[in-house]
Amino acid sequence: MATIKEVTDYLEGIAPGHLQESYDNAGLIVGDPRTEVTGVLTSLDCTEEIIQEAAARGCNVVVAHHPIVFRGLKRLNGANYVERTVIEAIRRDIAIYAIHTNLDNVRYQGVNERIAERLGLSELRLLRAKNEEGTVGSGMVGRLPLPLAEADFLALLRQRLHAPVVRHTPLTGQKIETVAVAGGAGGFLLADAKAAGAQAFVTADYKYHEFFDAEGEIVICDVGHYESEQFTTQLLAELLTKEFTTFAVLSTERNTNPVRYYVG
Repeated sequence: MATIKEVTDYLEGIAPGHLQESYDNAGLIVGDPRTEVTGVLTSLDCTEEIIQEAAARGCNVVVAHHPIVFRGLKRLNGANYVERTVIEAIRRDIAIYAIHTNLDNVRYQGVNERIAERLGLSELRLLRAKNEEGTVGSGMVGRLPLPLAEADFLALLRQRLHAPVVRHTPLTGQKIETVAVAGGAGGFLLADAKAAGAQAFVTADYKYHEFFDAEGEIVICDVGHYESEQFTTQLLAELLTKEFTTFAVLSTERNTNPVRYYVG
């Protein structure tokens, strides 16, 4: 049987831990790396319900994109959802591993490549490369198979990303052909998206005043944080299934999005 360390070593071969941002807490958060793996459940988030699902489905490891613990915990008394999740994981002897901004920052087999694939983009490259090889960096930019009218592109986003709504800036009247993407909160890459010649920038977590920065030059499309990154769950399951055959790799059946939409 493979150990937790073998699983995490494999994942860090794809997205090394040192590529995570300074504020992040990716890595093994709960668990003994020497433990043998009986099954892995992949998820975007790790919550009490995810831990319970893992136990019910015979998994003793949860691989999540978002770390359940970002800041130091001074006590574990169940006062909030973070503490309750960690307590539940320890009680059920389930390990928690997070692969977060390190997976955001890789060109291949990462969060942004998966978004680009969902949208059918080709000629992919990093939006902001951090090395000469163009294998480490932020965001992604590529081309649609055919130029689309802006309204048709917004409809494509809703369909391909399963987004209930798309918040966007005023349309510019341009055809959409070059598209920049950044999973999660990617507003810091707007200037890079413009410099890349993108007509649309797909990301999430935009604040009201930040939308003005489009300046009529590009359409900012905020699809929602969960919606932009939800396919990471499937990506992680695919990566693990290719490498390991001695245990089951399952994707969560739960929607962990804490945001609800009322559309009337």
